[in-house]
Amino acid sequence: MSVDKVVLALDGMGGDHAPEVVVNGADIARERYPGASFLLFGDPDRLKPLVDRRKGLAQVLEIVPAADAVSADDKPSFALRRRRQSSMWLAVDAAAQGRADTVVSAGNTGALLAISMMAMRMLPGAHRPALASFIPTSRGETVMLDLGANLECDAENLAEFAVMGSVFAQVLLGLSAPTVGLLNVGSEELKGHEELRQAALWLRREGSPVSFQGFVEGNDIGTGKVDVVVTDGFTGNVALKTIEGTAKLYTSFVREAFRTSTFAKIGALFASGALVKMRKRVDPRRYNGGVFVGLDGVCVKSHGGTDALGFAYAIGMAIDMVRYEYKSKLVEGLAKLHEVTARAEAPVLQAGGGGS
Repeated sequence: MSVDKVVLALDGMGGDHAPEVVVNGADIARERYPGASFLLFGDPDRLKPLVDRRKGLAQVLEIVPAADAVSADDKPSFALRRRRQSSMWLAVDAAAQGRADTVVSAGNTGALLAISMMAMRMLPGAHRPALASFIPTSRGETVMLDLGANLECDAENLAEFAVMGSVFAQVLLGLSAPTVGLLNVGSEELKGHEELRQAALWLRREGSPVSFQGFVEGNDIGTGKVDVVVTDGFTGNVALKTIEGTAKLYTSFVREAFRTSTFAKIGALFASGALVKMRKRVDPRRYNGGVFVGLDGVCVKSHGGTDALGFAYAIGMAIDMVRYEYKSKLVEGLAKLHEVTARAEAPVLQAGGGGS
């Protein structure tokens, strides 16, 4: 599919700094991806003045009225029942019904997941969606999932997440055979709980659709030992927040160190070019955007507190997911996984979209 034909549904009222960030992010993305068009859902009285300030944006963007908005405090169950006319619901529904190719929202994560599962359903062969995104490593970028969609996962879920992450890395990183590892407390085969060991057995079998490298530990994530790190949502979310917190801590240490003396300040001037490169390398806006992989649709979750540039990166991720036909490649990969496990002596994974 040509990028010129991609239509994006945007939740105009979702996020800490909406709708300004959403509109300005769409304008940045419009310049990066000429020809892409947008359906912007939300309050027209707030959205139209913002759109009109951006020269040329109105020509590729249609404002679709939405009488309501999902708040940050809404529980997923409440959003499902009572927010049917919200900008989030209507944007997701547009993607689910084919009026848009993908949806992007910076709103409430739990509500977005619940609404997307309800409207889009699951792809054949997938039982649960996982939240996948990138993290910077010493080798470049690594895909990590699940980052919080499922607090508990069985072996079946982990094996499917491995396929989802592998296809995600193929599509967005351009890797032909991404290496995949299961996050564990040790690299030895006997380490970890039964669900991890069973998933590893399935992924090691002949004909597996992923290039499985075994278990990896927490200190392997930053080294980029594998291209895809797979874990449950509880562990993945804790690991991600720890990485983000550590990065902020060391950034503050460096900043403080360069303020300790006159010589340190002079050194900072000489090192300014290198420091700028480092900031760009770890800029969280470059990695903004998590995808709920496994859904029968492309749904991208932007960080709620991001700025316009970060939201534009999330839009770019959504466009690439559509352009490089992520869904069809994932269905193929999941089918191969289920063929492998069906031949195994281990319990059979049931292909289909039901819950586990």
